[in-house]
Amino acid sequence: MKASDLFVKALEAEGIHYVFGIPGEENLDFLESLRSSTIKLVLTRHEQSAAFMAATIGRLTGKTGVCLSTLGPGATNLVTGAAYAQLGGMPMLMITGQKPIKTSKQGHFQIVDVVDMMRPLTKYTKQIVSADNISAHVREAFRLAEEERPGAVHLELPEDIAIEETDMLPIPTSRHRRPIADDKSIQWAVDAIKAAKSPLLMIGAGANRKRTCRVLREFVDKICIPFFTTQMGKGVIDESHPLWLGNATLSDGDFVHRAIEHADLIINVGHDVIEKPPFFMRPHGRTVIHINFSSAEVDAVYFPQIEVIGDVPHTIWRINELITPQPHWDFSYFLMVKEHLEAHLSLGADDPRFPMYPVRVVADVYRSMAKDSILCLDNGMYKIWFARYYRTHLPNTMLLDNALATMGAGLPSAIAAKIVHPERQVLAICGDGGFMMNSQELETAVRLGLHLVVLIIRDNAFGMIQWKQAHMHFPNFGMDLSNPDFVAYANSYGAIGHRIEAADQLTPCIQHCLATPGVHVIDLPIDYSDNDRVLNHEIQTLSAQI
Repeated sequence: MKASDLFVKALEAEGIHYVFGIPGEENLDFLESLRSSTIKLVLTRHEQSAAFMAATIGRLTGKTGVCLSTLGPGATNLVTGAAYAQLGGMPMLMITGQKPIKTSKQGHFQIVDVVDMMRPLTKYTKQIVSADNISAHVREAFRLAEEERPGAVHLELPEDIAIEETDMLPIPTSRHRRPIADDKSIQWAVDAIKAAKSPLLMIGAGANRKRTCRVLREFVDKICIPFFTTQMGKGVIDESHPLWLGNATLSDGDFVHRAIEHADLIINVGHDVIEKPPFFMRPHGRTVIHINFSSAEVDAVYFPQIEVIGDVPHTIWRINELITPQPHWDFSYFLMVKEHLEAHLSLGADDPRFPMYPVRVVADVYRSMAKDSILCLDNGMYKIWFARYYRTHLPNTMLLDNALATMGAGLPSAIAAKIVHPERQVLAICGDGGFMMNSQELETAVRLGLHLVVLIIRDNAFGMIQWKQAHMHFPNFGMDLSNPDFVAYANSYGAIGHRIEAADQLTPCIQHCLATPGVHVIDLPIDYSDNDRVLNHEIQTLSAQI
């Protein structure tokens, strides 16, 4: 068969249903092979968006998402998406085209070394130089993309290789199990937990797997240990749980940090230093047990004393079998911290001001959404408010990026989430800055006939950096921007625009949008004047009094 046919059959053998991207001249043989396959091409308006969508498929399913671009500028547009998937631990394959490698009729026109460009951003990158190697390269790419820790991989298919003939067939996937931690390391962890006076559980992004969620809940319920999460660990255990102590959204000085300081041992499940650190280790400080699929990447702020390396659900299950509640454990301080946290989280939930107060926005969104709905956050000031105040109840129901923390991913990730879960409510939450970076994907959502809601939180500025600027006592400079009329802008794409003009309009508007098929865009002015007072001063002052 033709090499491009074999490539597509290899993707089918891996269970691929969608390829996101923008083909070019160098992909036309691959595109023709795709046309007659079971795989659907989702044409996007920018390659970066295609990568965000593919990475989100990987994040939600655990199976590799696939995106496609041509050579040169198409491939360079995938770079941010590659970093997004790699740092975020999301399995994704990028397929790029290339000019013929055996003969050249156009010199170096549009040619950049894409394979070397992708090398620092991927787990695997390869130019295919023979049709007979396609099956092996595809199988290896998928294996590495999905192997813990998941990430991005890349294959380049040159134009002349795509038309070669080959007798090869796809290599079938193998049956395998992840390696498990040995008994001795598990016993070290059990002994250390038993000996501690006030152990505390921390849940990171690497725990956001279905099997891990179940065994962690059993662990917490059995020994009644309080827990907190990183931003990307939200939802692993239902945050309405009575032992939830909050989210380490802020770097320091929050209520949860009082609990961290009081703990003499932290069980760290699924976190690594790529995500913004939820706490800082000090020499001769508390004991930290690192439980993950891979060993700890040692950093100046993170150097765990005990590591339990292997399949995380199995590790937690084994610890749970061997441990029992200890009479000397004292969680009373943690529960006091929780009382203060809960009291603070409720402040401002019904604030009537307009433009709207961030806590009221979070509360209204929460009141409007089903427990299994999916929130897809772009990156901006609102991400801090949502990560801290919004309670998630199921894994991967708040998709935010605390690794690369790139702007522009909110809308594309929501499109992918709706494709994976068409039966669930999906809400993209974007700042005006981040939304405009990939707002053209409204057309993609409309063309696909998705029922999707986009909430644009508008402050007419790059609010996160403006907040940091104010905290450093610098004058406001270089952060203000103007915007189009977002209602008219949405309508021009065939979406349905909504304008919020009073605080009490938001909840009914969201509920209407969720009940009415179509792509909805809500323009919401926000009042960020309390950013510095609440996040930098009030929280730290109140938590310091505990």
